Amino acid sequence: MYSVTGYGSMMADRVRMDAYAKALQDTVKPGSIVVDLGTGTGICAFLACQLGAKRVYAIEPDPIIELAKILAADNGLSELIEFIPQFSTQVTLPEKADVLVSDLRGILPLFRQHIPSLIDARTRFLAPDGVLIPQQDRIWGCLVHAPKLYQQYQAPWGDNRYGLNFTKGNRWAMNRLYKCTVQPEQCVVSPQWVTTLDYGTIEDANLRGELSWESEETTTVHGLVLWFESQLTEGVSFSNAPGEPDLIYGKAFLPWERPVGLEKRDRVTITLKANLVHNHYIWQWHIQVWRNHQLIETLRQSTFYSHLSIPEQ
Repeated sequence: MYSVTGYGSMMADRVRMDAYAKALQDTVKPGSIVVDLGTGTGICAFLACQLGAKRVYAIEPDPIIELAKILAADNGLSELIEFIPQFSTQVTLPEKADVLVSDLRGILPLFRQHIPSLIDARTRFLAPDGVLIPQQDRIWGCLVHAPKLYQQYQAPWGDNRYGLNFTKGNRWAMNRLYKCTVQPEQCVVSPQWVTTLDYGTIEDANLRGELSWESEETTTVHGLVLWFESQLTEGVSFSNAPGEPDLIYGKAFLPWERPVGLEKRDRVTITLKANLVHNHYIWQWHIQVWRNHQLIETLRQSTFYSHLSIPEQ
């Protein structure tokens, strides 16, 4: 799923790793049974062993699990960890876990089979009084003024230096979800909560949210940015909101097919959907802009237009 470099970057993300280490410290006790779902290089499994876990089941279908085995041996932990090179939905464990730890997110928690896998693991692997790490993720959104970010994806399709017409590529480029970094000053409205993914109760892998803002200034909007804040355990959390330290996840940019100028007191409404289809999410963002109670702009966008034909970044 990730490159070795990608796994290394996850371990090097100190904000993320320090939060996971603290959450494990708060939940893993001597004698605990732990499941590390998507163990990767095994770092959470190793930390659980250091905290006194009796047994850790480290589940990982990616070949990186072979490196995790080597690292476990190098740290004298092989006898405490059972490495399982399969998808978790295909695994049966001989005992229930006291702690189930995972990080199967991408840019957002809505990523491939993250939620279905977690629901299955919670149901089959976790003891009735067991603890999930993370407990929940809350997704937030904001409209942004980001001309340089926007031009990165839009400009190539309007370049006619060679007398060729590529303008229809703009629709493909604008109907995608991109990883980005934005600063607080690029947010032209206050952030709004989209949804909370409560992993102790969640049953639906899909998302639907309604967002609405009244513009406080005259500006130009280039798209919608989404991020999440995670509560790993009580009192242990992190956020990748604009202005917070950059994390490995980045933020998600849903560009608009064309920039939209807003005047003060214009109202923007967005219907946001993300539906899991096979192993990928299809995102839809439907935008309406109202001025003096008159509809002045409508955009209906979806990653469906480009998802099946253009590889993901």
